[in-house]
Amino acid sequence: MLQQASLHFSLPASPDPLQHYKDTLFLTQVMQAQCVKMQTEFYLRSRSEIREGKGHTMGALYWQLNDIWQGPSWSSIEYGGKWKMLHYFAQNFFAPILPVALEDEEILLIYAVSDLQKDVSLSILIKVYQWNSMEPVYVFASNSTEVQAGSATLVYKEPVKELLGRCGNCTRRSCLVTFHLEESGGQFGPANYHFLSSPKQAEGLQKPKLSATVEQQGGQYTVNLQTNAIAPFVWLDAGDISGRFETNGFLMLTKNMTVTFYPWIPTSTSQLAKSLQLTSLMSLS
Repeated sequence: MLQQASLHFSLPASPDPLQHYKDTLFLTQVMQAQCVKMQTEFYLRSRSEIREGKGHTMGALYWQLNDIWQGPSWSSIEYGGKWKMLHYFAQNFFAPILPVALEDEEILLIYAVSDLQKDVSLSILIKVYQWNSMEPVYVFASNSTEVQAGSATLVYKEPVKELLGRCGNCTRRSCLVTFHLEESGGQFGPANYHFLSSPKQAEGLQKPKLSATVEQQGGQYTVNLQTNAIAPFVWLDAGDISGRFETNGFLMLTKNMTVTFYPWIPTSTSQLAKSLQLTSLMSLS
């Protein structure tokens, strides 16, 4: 696991054994989630084409969903019901409609993958960010494309070099691409991202100052997040308070963001605020 993680991420280097262990756990969760995400998205966007004899992949399964006893495993749900990062990723990559990107010979391709039972007319909104800024350096909105039911439809195609040429001083290492589908001016389905280089090669990526406040909304809790820099793989952990978050392991691109927490046991605002721990990729020692 560490050898694979080292291909794309800087390994933990904390001299404190406990912190090193925690950082390693976090990084392996990131690696597993990213690997399964990329592989599943490859299968999904291949459903409507054949390349070099491969394609028309009409489904995807991953191993494994849950555990029947306590212990370390590759399941996406722990024995006690807690969602690992992979499971939060799965609720996005198995969404009814999803934009998926890949590169083929230096050309960026984005597909709209639809499990819907009807055709929809959608556009793609693309934003390019520099790792050191929360303001996009380039925004592009396409014309609408008819996305057929149960298919993967190409909605964007452009050489990466030409895209970066419109983004000022952007390079593969200093910038990243985010995108989502839109219908009638509003976001349709989850957003997605495409790294132009491995995160460990990213230039300008800063250590963010992450903070949070908690508010109760009926039987749920709103976690108000703040950051001063782009934060990859933000992970919220409620400690011993059983429950799940609305989203987790996400790429935080805005200074403020709200995430709902759904507790499975009675708790309070003060208890959740005390137990809540925030981690991101740049938090690792």
